[in-house]
Amino acid sequence: MKNKVYFIPTYHSDGIQVINDKLKKLLDASKALDFIQAKDKVAVKIHFGEDGTDSFVRPEHARVICDAIARKKAAAFLSDANTLYRGKRLNSKDHLEVAHKHGFTKEATGVNVVIPDDDRKEDTAAVDIKQKFIKTAKVGRIFIDADAIIAINHFKGHMLTGFGGAIKNIGMGCATRQGKMAQHCDVSPVIYADRCTGCGACAEVCPVGAIWIENNKSNIDASKCIGCASCIGACPTFAMFVGMETGDATQAKMAEYCLAVLMKKKEKAGFISFAVKINKECDCWTSENSRIAPDVGILASTDPVAIDKASFDLVNRACGKDIFKATHPEQDGLKQLKYAQEIGLGSIDYELVELV
Repeated sequence: MKNKVYFIPTYHSDGIQVINDKLKKLLDASKALDFIQAKDKVAVKIHFGEDGTDSFVRPEHARVICDAIARKKAAAFLSDANTLYRGKRLNSKDHLEVAHKHGFTKEATGVNVVIPDDDRKEDTAAVDIKQKFIKTAKVGRIFIDADAIIAINHFKGHMLTGFGGAIKNIGMGCATRQGKMAQHCDVSPVIYADRCTGCGACAEVCPVGAIWIENNKSNIDASKCIGCASCIGACPTFAMFVGMETGDATQAKMAEYCLAVLMKKKEKAGFISFAVKINKECDCWTSENSRIAPDVGILASTDPVAIDKASFDLVNRACGKDIFKATHPEQDGLKQLKYAQEIGLGSIDYELVELV
């Protein structure tokens, strides 16, 4: 039996209230929150957006979901984990400031915003999964200890994984900085010397000193590189790219980390994906991040694999081609879905239920 993915179209011209009305209709029809019980502690995983960007699901939409959880007499909280790369979300204090700056306050969303601190042992959890790439996953304990989890995903492109959706939001997004490093550790950027101006922006942001400038060109020590991609985001001339073969392992590890978070919540997890403001790169990107597709709509499901595949299909249908392969030809995002299905996260086959 195919798992259902519910979908309601939205348009660029839709205002916040129109989208919220559609979101309420989607939640009612999909029953995506029905597994939540009174007194459940519900982690609502969301990306608060990088400082200075607007590439995130708006707090007004998060409020609709949190209010629906509250009506079930459950206690929700919004959360995300800190980043691996340098920036305003590197530590819990600054990360929380960015979240508040972007409107994610208790007053606006109705719930607390909680960001675990990697420096506190009690905020981290080691989950034994014994998979092909990851044996023990390092994730935020807050996501493991929660009774249920709701993932609010922003569907978009990604340089390493082709696209990012529910699997990335949970797998990469719930990982501690050590866990993120484990997922990226096979990734070392390639420098295109003809594009490099030797400005030093990459060396300045590298957290491990793996990059230096010599003869007005960047050089990288792959043995030191932790794969955080800070240099790629900082490069103003797009002289740094990820090698063609490196995305596959990252996608597999990301799926395994998603399994670590969800393995004891298979009946207590829901996914809501916003296929709007579909950018070329992830929401962490602070450089040029162009839109690559028209707004498509909002999806809901209890299957992370199915909702990602449905999102992928709907966006590509709207574009008339595989826009993710067109923008990141070196990556095949379907590999994350196939591997996720292989390890039991969900099913690529789905039944789309479109609401009007």
